[in-house]
Amino acid sequence: QVQVEESGGGLVQAGGSLRLSCAASGRTLSISNVMGMYRQAPGKQREWVASVYGNGSTKYADFVKGRFTISRERNKNTVYLQMNSLKPEDTAVYYCNVLHRGSTYWGQGTQVTVSS
Repeated sequence: QVQVEESGGGLVQAGGSLRLSCAASGRTLSISNVMGMYRQAPGKQREWVASVYGNGSTKYADFVKGRFTISRERNKNTVYLQMNSLKPEDTAVYYCNVLHRGSTYWGQGTQVTVSS
C-alpha cells in the first residue's frame, strides 16, 4: 500500500509564489521511485507539470520552465514544487504521483488559485 499526500495549496495573487509539498509513504517504497506533479484545471484534462527522479534529475513542462522548481528531500519520498511568478492560468488542482512497481499512485490533490 502506497499513500500520497499533497499540501500547500491556496489563494495567491498573480506574480506571487506558493510551495507545494508531497509525501509518499509505503513499506516497499524506495528513494529511486519517480515522483511527479500534475495539474487539472476546470473543464480540462490533467496535464503533467514536472518530475523528479531518484538521482535528483528533473524535467519540466515547457509552460512552467523558469518559474517552477521541483526538488526532492534527500533520501526521502518527499518532493516540493516551488511555484514563482504565478499566473491566473496556473489555477488548478495540483496532484502528486509516484511510480512504484509498475503502478501509479495519486494523492487527493491540492487547490491552487491565482487571482488576477
